Amino acid sequence: MQQQHSESDQIQLDLQANSSIFHVLVCLTGSVAALKAPLLATKLLEIPGVEVRVVTTDHATHFYDINGVPVRVYTDKDEWEMWTMRSDPVLHIELRRWADLLVIAPLDANTLGKIASGICDNLLTCVVRAWDTSRPLLFCPAMNTAMWQHPITAQQVATLKSFGYVEIPCIAKKLICGDEGEGAMAEVSTIVDTVKQYVQKHPE
Repeated sequence: MQQQHSESDQIQLDLQANSSIFHVLVCLTGSVAALKAPLLATKLLEIPGVEVRVVTTDHATHFYDINGVPVRVYTDKDEWEMWTMRSDPVLHIELRRWADLLVIAPLDANTLGKIASGICDNLLTCVVRAWDTSRPLLFCPAMNTAMWQHPITAQQVATLKSFGYVEIPCIAKKLICGDEGEGAMAEVSTIVDTVKQYVQKHPE
C-alpha cells in the first residue's frame, strides 16, 4: 500500500501545473503510425516553453518502444495502480487538468469510433471524455485506405469536429500494408507546426 501511494505521489508531482509552461498531452492509439511516437515527442520538446507527456493505449505499444520516448508515458496500468481509495487522485482527471492541449496522433479507426460514441473504456478515452472543450483537442486520423473510405468514417470525423475538436487531415501515400491512397497520418512536421500555432496564441 505504501509503495502504491509513493507511485501516486510521484505522478502528482510529475503533473504539477506551471502556468508559464504550455503543456501538451500526446495520445497514441493502435495504428502503425504510433511508431512515430518517439520522433513526435522529441520534435514537440524542441518548441520553446513546451512540456510534453504521453498517454498510450496498450495496442499502440505494439508499434513503438516506450523506453524510446523521451517523456513520461502513461498507460492503463498507471490509471488503476494510482487509485486505491476514495481520497486518491484519478489519473485521467489529473491529466485533463494538467494539459493545455491534447493531440491524438495517431487516431485509429477503433478509437475514432469510441470517441464519436462517447465510449471511455481506457485511460486515453477517459481523458478525452473528461476534456475541457475550451482547450484545443487535435486529432490525426490514421488507418487503411479501405477503412478511411468506409461511409461511417466521415460521419465519425464530423461528429468529433462538431465537439469543437480540430482535424489534422490524413494524407495519401503508400501505406505500410502496401495499399496506396488516403489514410496515412499527417507528417510529424505538420502536427508540430499545428501545435506551434496554439503555443503562440497561449498567453504568457
